[in-house]
Amino acid sequence: MNDHLLSLGFVKSLSESTLYIKKNGADLTIVSIYVDDLLITGSKQELIDCFKAEMFKEFEMTDLGLMSYFLGLEVRQRKNEIFINQSKYAKEILKKFHMEGCKPVDTPMQPRVKFYKDDGAVKVNENHYRSLLGCLMYLSASRPDIMHAVGLLSRFMHCASEEYLQAAKRVMRYIKGTIDFGVKYVCCPNFKLVGFSDSDWAGSVDDMKSTTGFCFNFGSGAINWCSRKQEIIAQSTAEAEFVAAAAATNHALWLRKILKDLNEEQVEPTSIFVDNQVAISISSNPVFHGKTKHFKIKFYFIREIQKEGEVLLVYCRAEDQIADGFTKALPKAKFADSTNKMGVCSIKDKEEC
Repeated sequence: MNDHLLSLGFVKSLSESTLYIKKNGADLTIVSIYVDDLLITGSKQELIDCFKAEMFKEFEMTDLGLMSYFLGLEVRQRKNEIFINQSKYAKEILKKFHMEGCKPVDTPMQPRVKFYKDDGAVKVNENHYRSLLGCLMYLSASRPDIMHAVGLLSRFMHCASEEYLQAAKRVMRYIKGTIDFGVKYVCCPNFKLVGFSDSDWAGSVDDMKSTTGFCFNFGSGAINWCSRKQEIIAQSTAEAEFVAAAAATNHALWLRKILKDLNEEQVEPTSIFVDNQVAISISSNPVFHGKTKHFKIKFYFIREIQKEGEVLLVYCRAEDQIADGFTKALPKAKFADSTNKMGVCSIKDKEEC
C-alpha cells in the first residue's frame, strides 16, 4: 500500500506515518490508513473520485461511501458541521457491565476526592476492574470530559479496591446521563490552533507527583487532549505548571507540523494559555534561573521555541482555564462550562451548543 501510494504521487507525512498527502497546486487529496482501512478526503470531489478509480485498478476494495462509522467512532456530517461521538459503544459498555438501569449523575467524579494505593478498602477482581477501565479509555477518544477521571483511576489497576470500583461506576453513571455526548466541529472563517495547559500540585498522595493536563482547540472544538501524571516531583506550583506547559508545547509543535502538511500552516505563534504567571515568566526570563536551578534542562526548550515564534505562553485567569478539568475533579457548574468550551455537547442539542 505504501509503495503504491508513493507511486501515485502521494507524500508520507513525517509527523504521522499513517497520513499521506497529494498536492495539486492549492488542492489536496488526503489518505489516512489504519491496517487495511482507508479514510479519504480532499478539497475537490473529482480528485477523490480519481483516486478511488486508481485504487480499484490495483486492489480489491469496497467503497463504503461517506464516513459514518469507523472503529467505534460515529461521525455525523452535515453542511459546515461534523459531530463525532461513541454512543453505540457507550451503550455496549453499560450493557456489558450490567449498568443499563443505573441512576445518572452530573459529573464523572466528585470534587476533592483523594485516592490512595493502600486505602484499606476491600479488594475487588482486578480483571473486572481492568476491563472496565480499558473500555472507558477507548471511550475517551471522543469524550474529553471523562479523560481525567479515567486517567486517574487507571493508576490503580494493580491494586483495585471497592473504592476505586465505585468511582469507576460513577463514571459509568455519568455516561448513562450523557450517552449521546460528543464533540462538535463547525466551519469557521479562520481556523486557529489554540492550546490550554494546566496542572495541579502534588495531587498524587502516594508519590506527591502532579498531574499534567492540556487540550488544543482548532476552530470550534477540541482535537487533542491529555491528562497524565508527571514524571518528576515538582517542588512548587510554578514548577508543576512549567512542566505541564513543556508537555503542551511538544504537542503544539507536532500539531503545527501536521497542519502544515494539510495546507493549514499556522503562520502566527500558537498561543498556549497558562493560569500561572510565574511559570510564564520562567519560560521567557533567564533572570529566574536562581530559583529554578533544580529544573531539568529539557524543560527550558520552551524559551527557544518562543524565540523562534512557534509557541507563545499566554496568561489566562483560572476561571477561563479549559484544561482545569484534566487535572482535577470540578464542581458541576465549572465542569459544564469547561466541557462546553471544548465543543462537548449532546447530539440532540448540537444545533445550540
